[in-house]
Amino acid sequence: MWPLYAAGFTTAFGAHGIAANLGGFSADAVTSLLVLGGLLALYDGAEVLLKPVFGSLADRIGGKPVLLGGLIAFAAASALYAIADSPGRLWAARLGQGAAASAFSPSASALVARLNPAAKRGRAFGSYGFYKSIGYTLGPLLGGVLVWAGGLRLLFTVMAVCAAAVALWAALAVPAVPPLPRKRQTVADLARRLADRSFLAPTAALSVGVGFLPVSGAAAGLGTVATGAAVSVLAATAAVVQPKAGRALDAGRLSTRTGLLAGLLITAAGLAAAMLPGLAGVLLAASLIGTGTGLITPLGFAALAASTPEERMGQTMGSAELGRELGDAGGPLLVAGVATAATLTYGYAALAVLLAAGALPALGGRRRAADGRNAGGSVSR
Repeated sequence: MWPLYAAGFTTAFGAHGIAANLGGFSADAVTSLLVLGGLLALYDGAEVLLKPVFGSLADRIGGKPVLLGGLIAFAAASALYAIADSPGRLWAARLGQGAAASAFSPSASALVARLNPAAKRGRAFGSYGFYKSIGYTLGPLLGGVLVWAGGLRLLFTVMAVCAAAVALWAALAVPAVPPLPRKRQTVADLARRLADRSFLAPTAALSVGVGFLPVSGAAAGLGTVATGAAVSVLAATAAVVQPKAGRALDAGRLSTRTGLLAGLLITAAGLAAAMLPGLAGVLLAASLIGTGTGLITPLGFAALAASTPEERMGQTMGSAELGRELGDAGGPLLVAGVATAATLTYGYAALAVLLAAGALPALGGRRRAADGRNAGGSVSR
C-alpha cells in the first residue's frame, strides 16, 4: 500500500506545490493574470477530461500498468521544464503533468480498493486520503522553499525525481491485479453509483475554506501569518480525521450513513462559523470544515467501492475523482458569485445551506427507518 500512498502524495504535492508558486517566481512565463489562470486551468482541465478515460483503461488492462505509465509520464513532463526553462516548455510541462496525474491518480484509488477486502477499505482510504492531504498541506510550503533555493526549475526537478522514485517503488512492491471480465453496464448504472453528494460536498467546502478564509481574516484585520495558520489548521485537521474515520468504519463503530450525515452537518456548521467576525470565527470554521471533510472523504470512497463491481473499479474511481474536481471548482464559483452580488458572508451561508440540504434525505431515511422499527415493535407486542 505504501507506494500507492506515495502516489497520492505526489499528485497532491505536484498540483499545489507548483500552482502556489507559478505567479510569484516565473515572471518570464506568467506575464498576466490571464496567463496564470490558463496555466492553472491546464492541470485541472486535463484531469477533468481524462480521469474517467484512464480509469476505464485501468479496468481493461489492469491498474498497475496505468499507474506506472502515469508516474513515468509525470516524471517526463516535469523534466521537460527542468532541463530548459521557456514559456512554451512550461505550458507543455503543466499540461503533461495534468494528463499524467489523470492516469495514476484514479489507478491508485482503484488499486487501494482492489487490494483490500471490504472490511479494511475504510482504513485504507483513510490512510490514502491522509497522505494526499499531507501533499496538499506541504506542497505550497515545500514548493516555496525549493523555488527560493533554486528557482522554479528546481521544483520541477524534485517533482521529476519524486515521480520516478515512486514509479520504481510501485513496480517492485505493488502486486499485479489482473483485469476481470466485465459485464455490460449502462450509463444509468454508473450514474446511480456516482449520484452521492459525498464527492462534491467535501471538495467544494475544502476549496472554499482554503481560498476564502484568508479573505475573511484580512477583512477582520488579521495578518497573513494568522490566516495562513488557519488554512493549515483546516488541512491538518482533515488529514488527522481521515484515518480515524476509516478505522471507525472498519471496526463497526461508525456507519457510512451516520458518518456522511455528521460530516455534511459539521462542514455546514464550519461554513456558518466562517460568518463570525475575527480570528475566533476563522479558526472555528477551519477546524469544523477540516473535521467534516475528513469524515466524508474516506467513508464516501469506501461506500462507493463497496457498491462497485470489481471489474468496474477503475472507471468508477476515475469518475468519482472527476466529481471531486467539479466540487473543487463549483464551491468557490458559488461562493464568489453570491459574494459578488451580496457579501462574502452570504456566500458562506449559501454553501452552508446547500450542504445542510444534502443531509436532509439521510435524516428523512433514518426517521422512516426508526418509525418502521417502532411500528414493527408495536405489532409484535
